Amino acid sequence: MTRLSALICAHNEEQRLHACLSALSFCDEIVVVADRCTDGTEAVARQYGAKVVSGAFPVEGPRKHAGLARCTGDWILELDADEGVSAAFAREVRETIARPNAADWYQVPIDNYVGDQLVRHGWGGSFGTSSAARLFRRGVKSWKSERVHPGARLDGTFGGRLNEPLRHMVDEDIADMFARLSRYTALRAQDLADAGAVKSLPDDAFRGLRRFFKCYVSRKGYREGDLGFLISLMAGLYPILSNLRAREILRQRSRGAVSEAPVPSAIPVPLQHAEAVAR
Repeated sequence: MTRLSALICAHNEEQRLHACLSALSFCDEIVVVADRCTDGTEAVARQYGAKVVSGAFPVEGPRKHAGLARCTGDWILELDADEGVSAAFAREVRETIARPNAADWYQVPIDNYVGDQLVRHGWGGSFGTSSAARLFRRGVKSWKSERVHPGARLDGTFGGRLNEPLRHMVDEDIADMFARLSRYTALRAQDLADAGAVKSLPDDAFRGLRRFFKCYVSRKGYREGDLGFLISLMAGLYPILSNLRAREILRQRSRGAVSEAPVPSAIPVPLQHAEAVAR
């Protein structure tokens, strides 16, 4: 029988992990990477029979690879602690991987919620995604060493998009959205500064406008009312703020004031993978 491993990376997710893991009985194995957890995340994971990989993994790519190394399934289902699956999703996944002619990886649709409101349109620009490559054969997917939204490489054949979505609780409210934008841009700024890949102000402005237009118009963010406008605006601000903060880091380093920007106290939960996000 084809074996399926669920891979989840978590930082202090004691409260949300129960709901996520309780729906994964259709998986043959659960692996939870507990990154710098100081709450009961590890205990919750073990309650559901998960293998736990604990340690400090400040960079997202190596964090995922650490968990992947403990997976023994033929297939990997990649999840976040704030995501959930339905019985219909579970059935579709098992049926898909059981096919003799199954491809090597599949795109999974994602239903994103802000509070109790389902927001289907406008996601993109590193601030969210409506689908991602979350179901793949072991050994097919790898990630770059980046702090947030690491680029991913996918080998083998693409099997298309599943029908049933994951349920993703993105943010509780608008204040939570702004806090997430601040965390993401702080981490992205460190990656840009370390790589020497800081863009110019004109480049920032152009990319920001292009992303806003793409999310609000091309991806129909206008259909979501106020939230669609705000999501599109934040997608446009993401590269601008990331590069402004990266320049600040470089100025501080050149003065010898600090060696690195302060790391946010909360670790952002990845929404999507870079292979499915418009950059």
